[in-house]
Amino acid sequence: MSAAIEVRGLSKAFVLHNQGAARINVLERADLTVAPGECIALTGSSGSGKSTLLRMLAGNYLGLDGSIRIAGTEIVGAPPRTVSGLRRSTLGHVSQFLRVVPRVPARDVVAEPLRMQGADPAEARATAEAMLARLNLPERLWGLSPTTFSGGEQQRVNVARGFVHRYRVLLLDEPTASLDPVNRDVVLSLIEEAKARGAAVVGIFHDAEARARVCDREVDVSAMTP
Repeated sequence: MSAAIEVRGLSKAFVLHNQGAARINVLERADLTVAPGECIALTGSSGSGKSTLLRMLAGNYLGLDGSIRIAGTEIVGAPPRTVSGLRRSTLGHVSQFLRVVPRVPARDVVAEPLRMQGADPAEARATAEAMLARLNLPERLWGLSPTTFSGGEQQRVNVARGFVHRYRVLLLDEPTASLDPVNRDVVLSLIEEAKARGAAVVGIFHDAEARARVCDREVDVSAMTP
């Protein structure tokens, strides 16, 4: 079975222009393979490059050199349209912070990935509402902009948006942060279901119990740091 995520020889550096254009190497010759149905936890101390690697897998950071293949598509040096196409159809990302257009109702924020796939608007909205209900977001909030919500409520909208479409690859940055035990359990169940249908999952989980429940192995990013 071919890898869902394949990273080879990946390096990343940042240039600090406020420090005389000093160059800081963050990752060097990093390798990572994730199979369909597998969940990998990125571990390492603060500043070891976990978030940097996750953002590179999402196509938000450019690699200095090396290769990242997501479901067979190379994204290092790929045109923006290629990366955007992957995000629409294949690559889901749940970040720590919800960034949405103001005044768009929560149900429409969650339904957008389905609408981008050409789903019927009414069906997309119904699916989004079912996901919000599963994550215990009160129905009275579905028609409101999530920019007005609490941190935990925004996180649930973020998770609902990331899981509403059956992405083949999921990138998760602290998906259970800010959540109470009941909704934490819902999110972990969603991850287990995604794995069962063959999704490859890479995440940052500071919650040791969450890692033990859903992750098949841990990858210490410190070993990829110069």
